[in-house]
Amino acid sequence: MITADIAPFPKSYEDAYNLLLSEPVYGLPQAEKSRLLCHVTSLLHQHHLTHCDAYHQLFASSAETFHEYSDLPYLAVRLFKLMHLSSVAPQNVFKTLQSSGTTGQVTAKVTLDKQTSARQSKALVTIMQQFIGKQRLPMLIIDSPDVLKSPHLSARGAGVGGMAFFGRGHTYALNTDMSLNHQAVKEFADKYAGQPVLVFGFTFMVWLHFVEALKEDGIALNLSDGILIHSGGWKKLKDKQVSNLQFKDTVRAVTGITKVHNFYGMAEQVGSVFVECEEGHLHAPSLAEVVIRDPRTLAICGPDEPGIIQVISALPHSYPGYSLLTEDRGRIMGEDDCACGRKGRYFEVTGRLPKAELRGCSDTAGGAV
Repeated sequence: MITADIAPFPKSYEDAYNLLLSEPVYGLPQAEKSRLLCHVTSLLHQHHLTHCDAYHQLFASSAETFHEYSDLPYLAVRLFKLMHLSSVAPQNVFKTLQSSGTTGQVTAKVTLDKQTSARQSKALVTIMQQFIGKQRLPMLIIDSPDVLKSPHLSARGAGVGGMAFFGRGHTYALNTDMSLNHQAVKEFADKYAGQPVLVFGFTFMVWLHFVEALKEDGIALNLSDGILIHSGGWKKLKDKQVSNLQFKDTVRAVTGITKVHNFYGMAEQVGSVFVECEEGHLHAPSLAEVVIRDPRTLAICGPDEPGIIQVISALPHSYPGYSLLTEDRGRIMGEDDCACGRKGRYFEVTGRLPKAELRGCSDTAGGAV
């Protein structure tokens, strides 16, 4: 584990990133994690100043290194909808990821090279294995197989494709028209009754097209040894006055699943996900962080003070997305003292900023997002 009296941190991004990656996902005390993550982001800042013209124009006069999160420059996440922000030569572009957005709106585009894409995948695996284990489980995906057929890689498709890695014997619970595929779901539940399984879907789709559909049809599945991972789309659930607790209680009633983990993440920082622990708190892993800023002054808020969420990640090397000011609201709930035993910072998301567009992946189930 990193200590205050160790040798200076590595000078290259690759070495500094690997040092951070070698630490336990949730084992670094907050103070030690902050020191190393600030070092990694300083190296990312210098890299993007050199390789991204737009980033250089914005931050050329800023400091080269950072020792506190309050010193970090940040981009408004919406800029990825308005500008092409890339730090990689065109011939080295591996793929371009499109973020979510409501129908007809401009979506953000995130440029990935092979190295950044590989880091994202490895980070996601490292984090998710803390909650679902290393064994690939039979997997029920609450979506249609058509989600992976689009010629453009959407955030929803990327989410399904990324999570599919953790399962085997993939079964899709929905038809093309988003109706429940009763036969597929029943066969899956019968085949794996009493066995550990993995269920994944975007939050609103899980609720509307799976949970409520099962309730309406009077169907109760036996997936009591299952794990449900879900994310995105809370806006519509809150409009329906569905709380996180009600969501979990209803999932348990119709499927028997008691292990339910929400996670917070976005296409602009794929791989850096913040997963909900057994106590209901979202945790920042070793490779990422959250900061809360006052919506009026943009100063960093203290513990338990609500504000705008800033997300920090050690992953974005092919594009300058390592420090982003989101359009979400939240608050820090504590550091190093969650009852689940995980170290570092934990927090909650409390909603969207006023007039921020509805952008959850599952809120646009009708098309590419």
